[in-house]
Amino acid sequence: MTALYRGMNQASLDAGYNNSAAVQNSAALTAEFDVLSQDLRQLPAARIGLRYGPAARQLIDYFPASQPGPLVVFIHGGYWQMRAKENFSFIANGLMDQGLHVALVGYTLAPEINLAGIVDEVRASISWLRKHAADFGGDPTRMLLSGWSAGAHLVAMCMDEAGVIGGLAISGIYDLEPVRLSYVNDKLGLKPEDVPSLSPLLMAQSQKPMLITYGQSELPELQRQSETFYAARQAAGRPSQLLALPGLNHFTILHQLSESQGALAVAAKALCASPVSHSRGS
Repeated sequence: MTALYRGMNQASLDAGYNNSAAVQNSAALTAEFDVLSQDLRQLPAARIGLRYGPAARQLIDYFPASQPGPLVVFIHGGYWQMRAKENFSFIANGLMDQGLHVALVGYTLAPEINLAGIVDEVRASISWLRKHAADFGGDPTRMLLSGWSAGAHLVAMCMDEAGVIGGLAISGIYDLEPVRLSYVNDKLGLKPEDVPSLSPLLMAQSQKPMLITYGQSELPELQRQSETFYAARQAAGRPSQLLALPGLNHFTILHQLSESQGALAVAAKALCASPVSHSRGS
């Protein structure tokens, strides 16, 4: 069969980006996420379904910390075409224990909307939080963007938003060319001309600090995506860290955010304590 990308044919490229198939118990893990999330959503202080726009999924779930402080804005994954913020509420647990407020953002999924439209929606959610987070105790001048998988891509796309002080990108996609060539594009509908303007790897790198992280038991292509993006930021002289977590796959890595002393919950706290750059568009 014809090689499409980096020596991979269609079958191997599709397999190289199929995280659910690569992790044998992925269905059980995501079912566990749902149970844990449902429990957290029952917290009396939780603000569920704050509307930032008119579309059905333009909603934010807000989990306040016990005292005023920085805000982590979490963007869910699912290859921009599945899953929902409700599946990931459980990640707020460890972050709140670190004294951080947490807002989980919903957005319209492909194919109902294209990827550029999804980016615009996430930007709108950040703008809404910039205006309203203080009502719930969050500091709108100290927002840390975090996201997983496709959500990490959206983090990298929105780093220039005012009030954002840094990014925590987990198991992300930063070059969309292999995505365009894979089964993922059946619903996403990327065209060749979309890749440069929607691939963080190919765009000017933000001056705000980013921690780029992945599990060492993830698919090689996912690991390469993070490593290549980190290298590009380093080459551009942008403040960056690369954290490869041993023994973790595309799903189990999220426990490092949800557990009180998880590596990513601790890292989020450290990022929120970093000096703030007030420049927009950096």
